Amino acid sequence: MLLKAERILSGQLRYFSAEWRDLGKDWSWHLNYTTGFEYDRLQHWTCINELNLQSGDIKYVWEASRFCFLYDIVRYDYHYNEDHSEFVIGKILDWIEKNPLNCGPNYKCSQEISLRVLNWLFALNFYKNSDTLTDERWNVIIRSIYWQIRHVYSNINFSRYVVRNNHAITETMTVYLMGLMFPILSDSKKWRKKGKRWFEQEIDYQIAEDGSFIQNSMNYHRVLIQLLTIAIAISEKNGDKFKVKTYEKAHKALNFLYQCQDEVSGWLPNYGFNDGALFFPLSDYDYRNYQPQLDALHYLLVGKTLYGSLMEDSYWVTASIRPTLNMQALVRNNGITAFETSGYYVIREDLTLSFIRCGRWKGKGDCTDELHLDVWYKGENVLIDGGSFRYNTTPKLIRYFGGTESHNTVMIGANDQMERGPRFIWMYPPTINSAKISESPSQYIFEGEIEAFKHVRKGIRHKRTITKDKKHAVWFVEDVVYNAEGYTVSQLWHTASNHIAFENEEANKVSKGTVYSSYYGILEPCKQIEFSSNKMIKTKITIQ
Repeated sequence: MLLKAERILSGQLRYFSAEWRDLGKDWSWHLNYTTGFEYDRLQHWTCINELNLQSGDIKYVWEASRFCFLYDIVRYDYHYNEDHSEFVIGKILDWIEKNPLNCGPNYKCSQEISLRVLNWLFALNFYKNSDTLTDERWNVIIRSIYWQIRHVYSNINFSRYVVRNNHAITETMTVYLMGLMFPILSDSKKWRKKGKRWFEQEIDYQIAEDGSFIQNSMNYHRVLIQLLTIAIAISEKNGDKFKVKTYEKAHKALNFLYQCQDEVSGWLPNYGFNDGALFFPLSDYDYRNYQPQLDALHYLLVGKTLYGSLMEDSYWVTASIRPTLNMQALVRNNGITAFETSGYYVIREDLTLSFIRCGRWKGKGDCTDELHLDVWYKGENVLIDGGSFRYNTTPKLIRYFGGTESHNTVMIGANDQMERGPRFIWMYPPTINSAKISESPSQYIFEGEIEAFKHVRKGIRHKRTITKDKKHAVWFVEDVVYNAEGYTVSQLWHTASNHIAFENEEANKVSKGTVYSSYYGILEPCKQIEFSSNKMIKTKITIQ
């Protein structure tokens, strides 16, 4: 905490919870430091083109303007009894001065605007009694906040009707909270009423009955958990209850991540899009460790800690709040857990965790990785998902990370399971023909079949059977692809571990070095093992 705060105060910023960059004390709010491209701060936001190689990934511009770094400063001041209110308020005022209303890249995304306002308010509440926060400064800041939220409200139908993901939840929640917390603002009644109704609608729509999230992403699911935590905490403090269904869906969403979590490390599979988002970093745990965020929501809903003792996140979000919801405490399942509505399957043993995806889509298809298998052993992710790296990078890397090749499943030829469309869209989503998981006295057995590669040929089916030995860290994976004559079938595995072995005497084996991305924007080396054949492929996987 101390070292992070000192680095920020010296002009450094940590991008996506992983990579430090020296921006200088008077950093630019419009410069992409990875490409050197600087956006025109006077250009209207509707004219900003964020998708080109010259400008690079716009998230590298948004990261500073999200103001997540304020949490490290506030926590430092709290724990060390320091006062850096001048730095914090100075940065906020500098941003307001250099980002004219509705101009430049930092007005391009309403979710980014919402997060910026929420993070400002967290810091401003902490320093509310500081002499640094004069009436004059407060008036400048609250005026900016009002117009930023008015921008969000005016453009909210895009996220509610077109995007329909965590953007809609963030924006509707922020509109509601602004109306709730600032009744003096002229639009407060409208924002509070509509924002609350919209937020409740999005929670009900985007969270399935089994607790899975519409975005099919573990990290975006954690984003959802943090948003629910903030919304429930503030509404509870103000005595403004949500519908019962909202709390029920929150509880189910929390349970989903808890059951998929590796118990040793606190990490989850790097499944689905992972853009490095941790909106409200309230502790020093590693970004991939989900325990602090899950614990905070569990404490709000249940009134009890999830991991034995309260974590710092829980203290911050429940300050002066006495949890009254008294929902059922979560219990970790051993053996089989099946989320059949969405198609996620978990096998949990004392030393291993197996995670399998064979799912149905709600909304647009965005992950071309059906029948992917993730494996954990003693807290190590030995069979890994490739991750996301960056949303705007070279075509080769976009194809690899977004496509089938970076996952532990099957390809035919060089074809992905789906055909890539514009931006984040994949077309011709697979059809799930069957999926079931069972056990015998000696084994766990998963069987799934999909119809995929529809853009290549109609009627191509992939059947996968995974057998887990109960007594040993051994998996047998059998893949059969039907109606793919003329194509070579490749069974792909990715690992960064030296403790795993693959055996297959019948298929051709190729092992090569490749990359994965555990943290957004960072490439790490791993091995890709490929077994290819025109027949059934059966591989034995052993942890050594």
